[in-house]
Amino acid sequence: MTPRSCPALFLTAPASHQGKTTVTAALARHHRNLGRRVRVFKTGPDFLDPYILERASGHTVYGLDLWMNGEDDCRARLHQAAAEADLILIEGSMGLFDGTPSSADLAALLGIPLAAVIDAAGMAQTFAAVAHGLASFRPGLAFHGFIANHVASERHADMLAQQLPPHPPLLAALRRDEAARLPERHLGLVQAQEIADLDARLDRAAAQIAATALAESPPPVAFPAVKQVEWPQLLAGKRIAIARDAAFAFVYPANLEMLAQLGAELAFFSPLANAALPDCDAVYLPGGYPELHLETLSANSALKADLQEHIEAGKPLYAECGGMLYLLDRLSNRDGYSAAMLGLLPGHARLQERLCGLGLQQMDFPGGALRGHTFHYTRLETALEPIARAARASGAGTGEALYRRGSLLASYFHAYFPSNPIAAARLFLK
Repeated sequence: MTPRSCPALFLTAPASHQGKTTVTAALARHHRNLGRRVRVFKTGPDFLDPYILERASGHTVYGLDLWMNGEDDCRARLHQAAAEADLILIEGSMGLFDGTPSSADLAALLGIPLAAVIDAAGMAQTFAAVAHGLASFRPGLAFHGFIANHVASERHADMLAQQLPPHPPLLAALRRDEAARLPERHLGLVQAQEIADLDARLDRAAAQIAATALAESPPPVAFPAVKQVEWPQLLAGKRIAIARDAAFAFVYPANLEMLAQLGAELAFFSPLANAALPDCDAVYLPGGYPELHLETLSANSALKADLQEHIEAGKPLYAECGGMLYLLDRLSNRDGYSAAMLGLLPGHARLQERLCGLGLQQMDFPGGALRGHTFHYTRLETALEPIARAARASGAGTGEALYRRGSLLASYFHAYFPSNPIAAARLFLK
């Protein structure tokens, strides 16, 4: 099978909160505004950044993670993108060398040149030292250049560039601009659909990039082909109702596509807006922000009755993180306000000030093992004993619990369905 070539750039940083997502989104929007076809990917498990990047590029954004996806899945998605795009952008996670596997591991495997975003606020000549450290720490990485972010003035930009060698170059010195900043909350960026002026922010950020060397096309990269697998139609004739709205938006696009490839018909509904559950054979409640919509969710008694009837009929229901919180007796927000939820899973969860769960994990479900991750700020209190616990990718300590009550399966764990499509199909079969 023939490799496909496409200009590509991997946006990274020395740490989180340097502005990678804003810069990646701005670069995608800049090229899109010029009429180019842009495909963007996000490394690591993430639900929030991809929706911002999707708005910027106008195309679905997929995740890339060597442990969760596997190398073949990563390569297949990039090979497909190279056939459709004039430019491929990949946004890294955390710092360049953080995690196992890291963004550096992925960039080295794929041979994609790197551009590092460095928050230059409160920094002058030290900028060059940070840049030098990133470029020299691991021999063999291809560096395309550096991006100084949150620059205060032209004089500040000059100071940043003083001791930086010409190669790799300073691609852009981007000014601090609150009007282009992306707002955040406890799980990360505010969801794209909640930012009323998101397109204006993206266009404003893109305008800064237009006159810089960052706007120039990066070098082409060859993406080899991977043999595609034809999966059995285990879900043929099955209709899966999937919650999707501002309270339940944390779902990988690859999961939905995988269910369709397995033969399922997907029917979406909103627990915030719909009084009835669609006619279905199974229900999927993804994660999200139910803690921000307690009163509305609690008041939807008609949908509660439908979901109770669904469980009483012995039909499968699979819930992840926020979806699981919706199943509980009660859920409390950070202010201590508590509301009744569905009452299908005994327990009460409370939003905490600190992170309660984070990291890549593998869960052994009754139908097989799936890889995925966990990331939550709530703490669950329940008398129900778990039927299984996930294993952490790091090998250190136990992971999230898996609960079953009748035909219901629930966990804080977010599964990546393409990691084991057969096991994913069995989540939705009696």
